[in-house]
Amino acid sequence: MRSRTAGLIAALLLVLVFGSATLAQTARPAGAGKANAAASVAGHDLSGVWQLVGLLRSMSKAPPSLTPEGNKKFLANLPGFGPRAVPGGNDPIGQCDPLGLPRTLLSERPIQFVEIPGRMLQFLEWDRTWRDVWTDGRELPKDQDARWYGYSVGKWQGDTFVVDSAGFDERTWVDSLGYPRSDAMRLQERYRRSDHDTLELTMTIEDPVMYTKPWVSDRLIYKWQAQDGLEEGFCVASEEESFTRRLRNPAAGK
Repeated sequence: MRSRTAGLIAALLLVLVFGSATLAQTARPAGAGKANAAASVAGHDLSGVWQLVGLLRSMSKAPPSLTPEGNKKFLANLPGFGPRAVPGGNDPIGQCDPLGLPRTLLSERPIQFVEIPGRMLQFLEWDRTWRDVWTDGRELPKDQDARWYGYSVGKWQGDTFVVDSAGFDERTWVDSLGYPRSDAMRLQERYRRSDHDTLELTMTIEDPVMYTKPWVSDRLIYKWQAQDGLEEGFCVASEEESFTRRLRNPAAGK
């Protein structure tokens, strides 16, 4: 009995000694979770909620080069923001039309990426909607019906997620300054997660109807948000109409 008790005590001591040693070897210092997440950036992970740093009115500080048709349409657009702001203008947002792309990506509302087999889903807080970015190897359709957010395919090029889109509805604007787009527009987005908390985006618009050359955006910076999902961000037509009556029309002298 005494030898059995001594054996049990010895075994317990061994567990305590070697268990403590194992814990000492495997314990991670504070902040190691973020360090490991940063190290896995190259593993093609865009998941999470992201918010644009600052409120941007346009893709770039430098204005794009417009064709005669593009300039005509640009001057016909009467935005509520920027140097050509007109109270009670004809911004599609006033009718609660979808903002489309790339304008939604320039808003103060966050976005969220969720990856599933064959698709990257991009949820947009503005209008509480989403877009499908197909990652199953398909090509962009050659004859695609116009959509508010176009038709998108994506793939990884090194550490950059590249999204090509076409088939856009021409009724929306590129930005809140009123730059136009046609149904011939093609958009490329290049997302790169430079560290755990930072997502970089550059965009290129090719639209020979509206622009004389490709319009390349400035580098846009999004920051990771510690939240599980998005808030409601609907454009409600009745509320928009009330806002027009109470504020826009008086400001426009109507």
